[in-house]
Amino acid sequence: MRSELVTFGDHHHEWHDSSGLRVRVLPTWWKHRRHPAHPVAPKLLASLGDADVVHAHHLGSIPSLVTGVVGRLRRQATVVTDLGLGGGKWFGLLPHLFDRLLAVSRYSAALLDFPPAKTTIVYGGADLLRFAPRADEARDGVLAVGRLTPHKGFDCAITALPPGATLTIAGTAGHDPDPPERDYPDHLRQLATGRDVRFAREVDDTELAGLYRRAAVLVMPSVEVTCYGRTVAVSELLGLTAIEAMASGTPVVASRLGGLAEVVVDGETGFLVEPGNTIQLRARIEELLNDPQRARRMGDAARRLVIDRFTWDACARRCVDAYSQVLRRSRRRRRSPE
Repeated sequence: MRSELVTFGDHHHEWHDSSGLRVRVLPTWWKHRRHPAHPVAPKLLASLGDADVVHAHHLGSIPSLVTGVVGRLRRQATVVTDLGLGGGKWFGLLPHLFDRLLAVSRYSAALLDFPPAKTTIVYGGADLLRFAPRADEARDGVLAVGRLTPHKGFDCAITALPPGATLTIAGTAGHDPDPPERDYPDHLRQLATGRDVRFAREVDDTELAGLYRRAAVLVMPSVEVTCYGRTVAVSELLGLTAIEAMASGTPVVASRLGGLAEVVVDGETGFLVEPGNTIQLRARIEELLNDPQRARRMGDAARRLVIDRFTWDACARRCVDAYSQVLRRSRRRRRSPE
């Protein structure tokens, strides 16, 4: 099966990666409301022409709308995945334009209007070679990974840090344009005063893998209400950070919300705590820091769970199965009379 990835940028260029995947970057004329999910690229129409199955990403985006409309007119098989960047509702047309929603979690699927018969949960995955434990490396401290934006709850992680423990926060500033959210990274640095907190900022893939391997525990303290009192409409759709840490043999303490509750098995691969509850968060962190053997057992169980359910190979198989199903349906549509 020939596969092609189409994405968007300032200039047109293309190449084949080591697996033979053709990657094409289509020039973007402009972005609706300057939003990264809404590039307008006239060459997209031609790029869809001979595809048997088209898999669009970011459900509410302009490219997804174009894909759905063109696919319906040409009777192509079309599937879509929502990755949480938001976008337009397009008058409720989207569930009717696509043959299947490939959702990254049950939580994500529940947020959308697709009927269950047109929904498949594919989850996401981790690279088991890149993210893997090493017996020769010692573990120490608490790790948090993600964009420095209020709904990630990193302020809770700092507040909950037990005395004597270290916390590393790896991530760049978020995309919040207005205060006070825009100044959240500064708020975190002020909150960290007097505590053993290190901000790693932007790290590459190799550095990130090392941080996961050497951490005693990963925390994902995402919140439903930010430190600024604002309600978060959509929380973690899945939690790839948790999956990568678990693949690295690292137990996870995460908020019981969104897709995180489908990834972390409470009491087996880590702990789930109530969002924003720093007392619970500190207690669970302390449990793992004070009992390295239990933390190791949980980390081992976490990696086994990832191997069983959350690899990219498993995700790809779920997608390919869905492609086959919608392709058969598309071919029946093409044979049917106008």
